[in-house]
Amino acid sequence: MENIQSTLPVSTLTEERRVAFYKKTYTHLAMAVLLFVIVETIFFQIPAVINAALWFTGGWKWLIMLGGFMFVTNYAEKTAVTNHDKGKQYMALLLYVVAEAFIFIPLILIALTIAQEGGTNILYQAAILTLSLFTGLSAVALLTKKDFSFMRSGLTIGFFIALGLMVAGMIFGFNLGLWFSALMVILASGSILYQTSGMVHRYSEDQYVGASLGLFASLMLLFWYILSILSND
Repeated sequence: MENIQSTLPVSTLTEERRVAFYKKTYTHLAMAVLLFVIVETIFFQIPAVINAALWFTGGWKWLIMLGGFMFVTNYAEKTAVTNHDKGKQYMALLLYVVAEAFIFIPLILIALTIAQEGGTNILYQAAILTLSLFTGLSAVALLTKKDFSFMRSGLTIGFFIALGLMVAGMIFGFNLGLWFSALMVILASGSILYQTSGMVHRYSEDQYVGASLGLFASLMLLFWYILSILSND
């Protein structure tokens, strides 16, 4: 009976078990964010890692970086959701956090440079804005208990269009500009609604690691584009 119940959507569980699942998911999300900060701090102490990340920022090399990141994302999400081995789930989450920390190096370096040159601490501002927006969107999804699974097709199409525009921009050498970052913030916000709703309606009781990974991915996407907007302000 326990095994059958563990495969049911969280929405079908008792209030007590739902709350326990939410606590586990958001605890793992908080741990992933903390781990991201720690790994990023370590990376910035290693010049070779910084130089490697910066090397990938130019032209076709960024496509390699993006392709590698998408591969890691796909692998980590599948492993964390479909594999019942908790050890492998945690390794998938760790791998994804490290990949996020690596790909963020150039953008965070820009933010730190702006702060060192007497500008505002946009890294801190971006973090506050991201967490505020994430909290608000999560509250909407959880309090309304609405199923946002209908957004999946729109989000998938939106991400493919965004990817196509990024590739085209790199090939033809044009800057997508602030409007693209603003649209990506909207897309990331939709992803947060979708992932938070999925935590209730699609995930089962034993999939809290996979649920936290999905939320972390959406949170970092939002953070990336808010930081991009502030960096270009």
